[in-house]
Amino acid sequence: MYDAIIIGARCAGSSLALLLARKGYRVLLADRTIFPSDTISTHLIWAPGLVYLRRWGLLPAIAASNCPPIRRVSVNLADPGLTGSPPPCDGIDFQYCPRRTILDKVLAEAAAVAGAELREAFTVEDVRRDSGRVTGIRGHSRSGRTISDRARVVVGADGVHSMLARATGAAEYNARPAMTCLYYSYWTGVEAAEVHFIVRSGSAVGAFPTNDGLTCIVSIERIERFAGIKADVEQRYLQSLEIAPEFRERVRAGRRVERIYGTAESRNFFRRPYGDGWALLGDAGYHKDPVTAQGITDAFRDAELLADALDEAFSGRRTYNEALAQYERRRNDSVLPMYELTCHLASLDPAPEQLQLTAALDGQQQQVDRFVGTFTGAVPMADFYAPENVARVLAAAGGQ
Repeated sequence: MYDAIIIGARCAGSSLALLLARKGYRVLLADRTIFPSDTISTHLIWAPGLVYLRRWGLLPAIAASNCPPIRRVSVNLADPGLTGSPPPCDGIDFQYCPRRTILDKVLAEAAAVAGAELREAFTVEDVRRDSGRVTGIRGHSRSGRTISDRARVVVGADGVHSMLARATGAAEYNARPAMTCLYYSYWTGVEAAEVHFIVRSGSAVGAFPTNDGLTCIVSIERIERFAGIKADVEQRYLQSLEIAPEFRERVRAGRRVERIYGTAESRNFFRRPYGDGWALLGDAGYHKDPVTAQGITDAFRDAELLADALDEAFSGRRTYNEALAQYERRRNDSVLPMYELTCHLASLDPAPEQLQLTAALDGQQQQVDRFVGTFTGAVPMADFYAPENVARVLAAAGGQ
């Protein structure tokens, strides 16, 4: 019998398995893929997310993956755009944008080294129950052999369409409909030494350097345009990159080297992340639009929160319900400000007061650095958008 069975071995699941195994618990980490394996992703690990990787001893592996550190972020909601260096987070003053074939393999292998059992090419079909309580899983290997396992807790780190969330009827709350769809591909010959993000008339594009000298170029469109995009993905993707003259010329200098990846799974929601014998983690428990690229950092943070909660429950320092209720509160308190900002930005229609503020920031570099720091999570939004700070920005602009 395992202490924990974790369904899904990507950012959230492997991180939790690593942490629980290091605490001495017996963990089964199951995934239907074999690593390395790709998945739709925004790639970005902002500095707050890198703090977790450093604490776990995994940051050197990402640094060694031929993925360049990024120290500047450019946000253009209206001309002129703003480019700044986000303030350091616990001494880390850069971001990474690794491909998921690399990041997820690093995490899964680290979990296995820590002592978790990694079961690849395994599909979880259903949960086992005893008097209504979830007690394990049932699934099959690639050969078709059926396997059942038991655990003190089953954790669903299996994404937006979580099987465990469906099986347990995990309630959703504070939900918002999908507002955007996302498409991206990899290019060579496109200069990109920073994270670059431009919004214009219901569309957005982004560019950032990733592994092996490639640049990932992203197109984000309003969800109502999805049907037309899906009908001719390549033409609409290329057309969207014409959003601004400078960006257009940057892209035209390069060449696309892979197919176009895309998703319209941008629904925003919280799910109740625990119940009798089960818990949810990562996108299975909380999901928001990719426009702020916070998903990987959220997965790392919540893996630590859940690992601590389960440790308290397993050790008897708290009851299971007390420990997991605190996990939910801490998760929600951590993410709610960014959730609201994300839902606002996902409209791809900046409010007049936002445009006024960004225009006023031009020429105030220290404040620009703090502004882009709100996107990375290095600067709390409550601090930057505090009325007294906004008043200082506007007053300084008036005196220029």
